Amino acid sequence: MSSYFKTLLAAGFGGQGVMVLGQLVAYTGIAEGRYVTWIPSYGPEMRGGTANCGVVLSEDEIGSPVVAEADVLVVMNQPSLSKFIDRIKPGGVLVYNSDMVEYSGERTDIVPVGVPASTVAAELGSDRIPNIILLGAVVESSKIVADDVCIETIKEKLGTKKPKLLPMNLHAYERGKEIARAVLGR
Repeated sequence: MSSYFKTLLAAGFGGQGVMVLGQLVAYTGIAEGRYVTWIPSYGPEMRGGTANCGVVLSEDEIGSPVVAEADVLVVMNQPSLSKFIDRIKPGGVLVYNSDMVEYSGERTDIVPVGVPASTVAAELGSDRIPNIILLGAVVESSKIVADDVCIETIKEKLGTKKPKLLPMNLHAYERGKEIARAVLGR
């Protein structure tokens, strides 16, 4: 087996940015020279339905893009926590929006990182960036991808589309890292 093989599941309602979060992890993995798969899954609704994606990052070719067990689970709503909590590997990391998800700590074999992403997003001036805040927490708490490469990916993928919003996105990412450090006592 590869010396580097990591998986991520991100889940929430459609429109919360879980796909973008997963794509940014995937693009960062590509920039790091890894083999990468990103598989989206949507509920039948256009917005407000369930949405999730799986990302696999590996030094070797990937046999299956399906994420049966995740090293990292990101959840942005309560139904996603209920659906995917059992799919985190022992020792894995759960990053969740604590403004929308209540986690009671039923799994003692994982590392929970609750981030008030909606509150922080409102403080930063946009309700569209909780996913970027959570991305910062994911990178800080799991080291699934390199921080500096992820920052460059954010600049490339988000900065070219909406350059005005890049400073806010980068600030959101940094706030997510800060909150994760505080939660983990680093």
